[in-house]
Amino acid sequence: MIVGTSFFVAGVLFASNLDWTRRANAQAGAASKAKATAFANTLGDGFASIAEQVTPSVVSIQAVRSAPSANQRLRRQAPPGSIEEFFNLPQRQQVPQESSGSGFIVSKDGYVLTNNHVVEGADRLTVLLTDQRQFTAKVIGRDPDTDVAVIKIEGKDFPTASLGDDSKLRIGEWVVAIGNPLGLDFTVTAGIVSARGRGGNELPGLNRSNYAISDFIQTDAAINPGNSGGPLVNTRGEVIGVNSAIASQTGFYSGYGFAIPVTLAKQVMDDLIAHGRVRRAVIGVLINDVNAEDAAVAGLKTVAGVKVGGFSDDDSPAKKAGIEPGDIIVKADDKPIDRVSTLQRIIRAHAPGETVTLEALRYGTRKSFRVKLTEAPADRVVAANDGDDNAAASAVPASAAEKLGISVEPLTAEAARTAMISEANRGVLVSDVDQNGPARNKLIPRGDVIVEVLFPEPKVRINGVADLQRAMARVKGGEFVSLLVYNPAGGQTRVVNMRVAEK
Repeated sequence: MIVGTSFFVAGVLFASNLDWTRRANAQAGAASKAKATAFANTLGDGFASIAEQVTPSVVSIQAVRSAPSANQRLRRQAPPGSIEEFFNLPQRQQVPQESSGSGFIVSKDGYVLTNNHVVEGADRLTVLLTDQRQFTAKVIGRDPDTDVAVIKIEGKDFPTASLGDDSKLRIGEWVVAIGNPLGLDFTVTAGIVSARGRGGNELPGLNRSNYAISDFIQTDAAINPGNSGGPLVNTRGEVIGVNSAIASQTGFYSGYGFAIPVTLAKQVMDDLIAHGRVRRAVIGVLINDVNAEDAAVAGLKTVAGVKVGGFSDDDSPAKKAGIEPGDIIVKADDKPIDRVSTLQRIIRAHAPGETVTLEALRYGTRKSFRVKLTEAPADRVVAANDGDDNAAASAVPASAAEKLGISVEPLTAEAARTAMISEANRGVLVSDVDQNGPARNKLIPRGDVIVEVLFPEPKVRINGVADLQRAMARVKGGEFVSLLVYNPAGGQTRVVNMRVAEK
């Protein structure tokens, strides 16, 4: 009897515990739901507050361009990768072209920050505010390299946007994009910071010259044609970027938007207002991010740094300081350099004439350089020739450089003249690339010229096929080789590092 009672009591306690568990779970679920609801309400209120705070300073820009000639139509195409590229439709020559974009007011007296491609070539600019006031604007200055422009409307006491510090941005942080997409005035969308420092090899279409930035902020906040020039705003209501481009196969939002960091845009804006042009400090090098093979050749323990591929010209400050193609820049002003965008940020913090200290690795040897910065030329003419695929057709093909997985042939003087290749950049033409070899996706057949073997040392200048064959005879299977390569179509040299075939 006592035993039965014990079991009964235990059963009651067990059943009671089950009920307590259900109640506890229900209470926890309710608390969790309440927290989620509170968070959603707080987030929603936050976005609403941002919109109320920032939207009055955002403007719609209508650009009218006179009917262009054929040459002007070519020049005025939207930049590759920009939001408007996909909507650059041909129009009848007699009808003026109209386009729209966004911008935001940065001063009480009417200075407006926007994209260069929004206002470039415009004969008339009309700015519309959220309160429906309309103004005619004039262009104060433009910078195609950064895609930043400043325009001005006349008046006073305009609502202004507060500029933040994009260097403090964290990946995953909430952001808001405001603009005029697809003709829908003053639209607000929200998302997060997806990545920082985008550009370079990742987004080649966004880099419009040797001086173009590789430092875009990537966001998944929905942006579309017409958002160009509008602000990307953090949760404090501060502008941290200028919406500039999208990555899309259709031309519409696909989750990948790109904004110019506001610290860069502000530097450009200040120069344009004060000097009418951008006083950009440069070290005069052609650079790329480091890959695993570059790091191995340099003796780096981590895949980080910036690889020097060549120089802007013979007066390059970096060249004068002793930097050479193939060097991996790992520090600037004693700050570690992990990628191109990091180096760009440090350099653009300096003014022309100032000196920056660079630290680099040259095939395992650490070196230090003091480079006096110069100003980027205001007017640049890039003479590039696509070359002639048949220019060297009469040359006798050489035997394959098997270790590299390529075939090469002599570059004749006639072919070099046709492709506008200077004496300094002549070598042997890459005629074919083995798609299963080391050079796959590294060298371009009938497009690249091998100028020099930089590593293993000593360096070997390649004047003919025999020079390349002799240089490669020193390289054992599985070892690394570093080549200085010139591409006539791009008009630039670059350094290509690769591990040669084992056999």
